[in-house]
Amino acid sequence: MSEPIYQTDALIAEDIDAYLETHQHKTMLRFITCGSVDDGKSTLIGRLLYDSKMIFEDQLATLESDSKRVGTQGQEIDFALLVDGLAAEREQGITIDVAYRFFATEKRKFIVADCPGHEQYTRNMVTGASTADLAAILIDARKGVLVQTRRHSFLCHQLGIKNLVLAVNKMDLIDYDQAQFDAIVADYKEFADSIGIENFTAIPMSGLAGDNITSQSENTSWYDGPTLIEHLEQVEVRSDVNAAKAFSMPVQWVNRPNLDFRGFSGLIATGSVKPGDTVRSLPSGKTSTVKSVVTMDGNLDSAIAGQSVTVTLVDEIDCSRGDVLAAADNPPEVADQFESTIVWMDEDPLVVGRAYWMKLGTQMVSVTIAEPKYEINVNTMQHLAAKTLELNSIGVAELTTDKRIVFAPYTENRSLGGYILIDKITNRTVGAGMLHFSLRRAQNVHWQASDITRQHHAEMKNQTPRVLWFTGLSGSGKSTIANEVEKQLAIMNRHTFLLDGDNVRHGLNKDLGFTESDRIENIRRIGEVAKLMTDAGLIVLTAFISPFRADRKLVRDMLEDHEFIEIHVDTPLEVAEQRDVKGLYKKARAGELKNFTGIDSPYEEPESPEIRVSTVQMSPQEAADYIIKKILPLK
Repeated sequence: MSEPIYQTDALIAEDIDAYLETHQHKTMLRFITCGSVDDGKSTLIGRLLYDSKMIFEDQLATLESDSKRVGTQGQEIDFALLVDGLAAEREQGITIDVAYRFFATEKRKFIVADCPGHEQYTRNMVTGASTADLAAILIDARKGVLVQTRRHSFLCHQLGIKNLVLAVNKMDLIDYDQAQFDAIVADYKEFADSIGIENFTAIPMSGLAGDNITSQSENTSWYDGPTLIEHLEQVEVRSDVNAAKAFSMPVQWVNRPNLDFRGFSGLIATGSVKPGDTVRSLPSGKTSTVKSVVTMDGNLDSAIAGQSVTVTLVDEIDCSRGDVLAAADNPPEVADQFESTIVWMDEDPLVVGRAYWMKLGTQMVSVTIAEPKYEINVNTMQHLAAKTLELNSIGVAELTTDKRIVFAPYTENRSLGGYILIDKITNRTVGAGMLHFSLRRAQNVHWQASDITRQHHAEMKNQTPRVLWFTGLSGSGKSTIANEVEKQLAIMNRHTFLLDGDNVRHGLNKDLGFTESDRIENIRRIGEVAKLMTDAGLIVLTAFISPFRADRKLVRDMLEDHEFIEIHVDTPLEVAEQRDVKGLYKKARAGELKNFTGIDSPYEEPESPEIRVSTVQMSPQEAADYIIKKILPLK
């Protein structure tokens, strides 16, 4: 085993320089510890830091003091306290957040992520695993393989972690019994084979006692495999694997400090690049030749996966943030429909059909998710029927983005195959996913160009296309006011069309109900129809409850700037309920009408509509007059 590197407050300047020079060229291994609650993950990492002498003197003094205060069951030092930094973690003796720690040996540098074991913090574990080269799956030797062991193993496999260590911990509590160790390994192997894990390295250890962590333990004379640190020093890191693949680099920034320099900056995801290479910019498909590879330290003869560089090209081609530079003869795919595994990470369930932000590398697009094909039971690996995905659920579904994106299957390229999902309203990260492949229909459907443009249609009608989107509670007066506005526009010889909620449900949307997902699909279809009508140069009026802000924003994003005019017909619930022209509120109150907006389904009022009218303060005619004045001029 390599001699550990010592780091103390007494390092003088020349020692620091020598230290940095020695270590700057070492490979870096990122790994995680995961498994069930109280399997000893934090203690194991603390032991690694302690044995590697990566603790400053003041930290050691604090650790010894905290250990005495917390109580360590006869041990002088509670190693878990080195990692559990949150007050709540120390109080409860659990890990909540992902804690990252650095240490090094003579052979390699390491970044380790201590992931929480509780099921409710599975999303935190996914975060830690997303960049890892290796996962240490801890098992309490007294308990064997547990549900969370299976869950974390499955997630690690789905996230593309090839190097797995089965760390059978707390062997000291079972008197280092080889038979029990072998039984645990056999049990885990049976599960691993069922989910496609081809190999793993099993090590008997004790994080608290230090058995087989940095040195061979006399207590396990029957074990002749490597210690944990020896294994960590030997495994292949992902950057070495990625370096052998074709070149790809998501563009993070167009570097333009002056008129004489234009480069494309980013982290090389796979492969290598050097001056003279032919590269392709995606999704445009334009090709050029690499002129130079630039860094802060000067130009490079070549650069490989894992390096951040600026690439300059011989030709001026269209390339911006979110695009991808790739080997011209082996570029990634471009598509807008995919199959994907999704890990749902939010308290609120997935809403089928709702638009979320998808962040894939440096690309940010709007995405909708179809009803899951199935949810995966991590205990049995069964495929279960599912209408949605709840917190910590793992499922497979089809995705559709609002524009074509550059991607690669996650198993081939993490940077272009892994993504996160973000709620458009709250900006919360709600999910993470791994793309499998593009759908064939995404490659077979092409946009057919037309010689008569939308601008020509608008000029023929002598007007600017608009969508006047009336939203409000049932009974607020949306349809009545929209009808009055259209009559006034007709008198002004304007070309219009009114889409009313009830009328559309007689035909185009007759197959939809009133569940949240059906309401979303209802609005999505109306948005697509409204967009086609604006392409024809029309002024479109729509009268729909459209209760959700995210779905109104979805329609706004479909249209050109300033074409979407949100009109909130602001009527209090009690007033709308008093009117109850159609008797719907009465039925909803009696429980005869489910998912009725304002009663048992929410209405999210517009936060900043272009126009707001109150039917309590003005008549439908007065409201229509006010709206007409607001939207003028029409050309």
